[in-house]
Amino acid sequence: MHQRSIVRIGVPLAVAALALSACGSRGDSGTSSGGGTGGGGATKTVKVGIIAPLSGDLSALGKGIQHSVELAVKEANEKNKIPGWKLETVAADDEGKADVGKNAATKLAADKDLIGVVGNLNSSVSQQTQPIFQAARIVQVSPANTGPALTRGPDPINAPKRQYDTFFRTCTTDLVQGAFAAQFLKDQNVTNVATIHDKKTYGQGLVDAFTGDFKKLGGTVVAAETINPDESNYGPVVSKVAPSSPQAVFYGGEYPQAGPLSQQMKAGGLNVPLIGGDGIFDPKYIELAGAASNGDLATSVGAPTEATAAGKAFLAAYKAAGYAEPSAAYGGYSYDAANAIITAASKTLASASDVKSAREATIKEMINVTFDGVTGKVGFDEFGDTKVKVITGYKVDAGKWVAVKTLLLSTDGKWGDLPQ
Repeated sequence: MHQRSIVRIGVPLAVAALALSACGSRGDSGTSSGGGTGGGGATKTVKVGIIAPLSGDLSALGKGIQHSVELAVKEANEKNKIPGWKLETVAADDEGKADVGKNAATKLAADKDLIGVVGNLNSSVSQQTQPIFQAARIVQVSPANTGPALTRGPDPINAPKRQYDTFFRTCTTDLVQGAFAAQFLKDQNVTNVATIHDKKTYGQGLVDAFTGDFKKLGGTVVAAETINPDESNYGPVVSKVAPSSPQAVFYGGEYPQAGPLSQQMKAGGLNVPLIGGDGIFDPKYIELAGAASNGDLATSVGAPTEATAAGKAFLAAYKAAGYAEPSAAYGGYSYDAANAIITAASKTLASASDVKSAREATIKEMINVTFDGVTGKVGFDEFGDTKVKVITGYKVDAGKWVAVKTLLLSTDGKWGDLPQ
């Protein structure tokens, strides 16, 4: 049996409770179509936007993002962090598609009461929404975008350059995730792999990052193939990869394609583990792949939510709120993203007469944000990236994702256990 070790982060429940804060005097987090004054004529409205796939194949992740932001806003209103202001959420469905996301972002940006946005899920969608929120001077914090170029430009390793000062993220990047995945496979004595990706920004970027690090560790990529994400028959690509006899298949993409690919790999005689990134880390992957998923692997940003005191407090609050869908892989990151926006806004709105006049100051205030969140110490570097670089490796065992190893990448580029 594979040895499983979860490194736990010692975050007290009291600290977790302090992270659940924002503003307003009432507990309503529902979407509003208007601004202005609230009850008694003294409460002004400020909104936190949500832009994610709320319908379609990736809605399991999108709904978790939405509800986690709603929870942050609900609890923030109960804390009355900014007297005289009430927080509300407004959600837009990007369907996980770049063109739809662009239109959704345009609609959100037109709302005069919008101070910030949590999203997107997909890096390829954020490439289209970033310029819109930049032009409107609205803070955007992604809980899930791992594409390095979003914060560090087209040459993120050799010539990093920030493209949009409005964009931040609470998750780490594929530069970190790819390196972890390479080490994760090496630790399991995997020395040769095949790679497959879906041609999208996230999938291709993750495969590129993994490939570079895997080769540095002495590994060999015996085949490199792609699929079209709108196809469902992966027999041809399996037939191309199988003759190279890889010990594993590294897939760059998301669970709607990864699940069927795993199933068709095994059915086609390629009976080796499929490993992917955070895009496949969801129960839906196991549902789609069926029994073929047993032994498959994934990496995902952060430590397991249920493994920390702050994470347990968040999950308990989420359950108590009664949301229909689970918080999923990015719930904690979405919750922290919303609270990062709220924390910055609590400074800038204190003396503001309206939301639009506080937007520029809110962007500048984001670099000063620091608090103990669900996912660790929340804070951003000069590129807008999270300062916390933690990744966990998972394995499917008996129909469930089971955490195998959690590591922290230090500032000197070395992997180590998380501090207790």
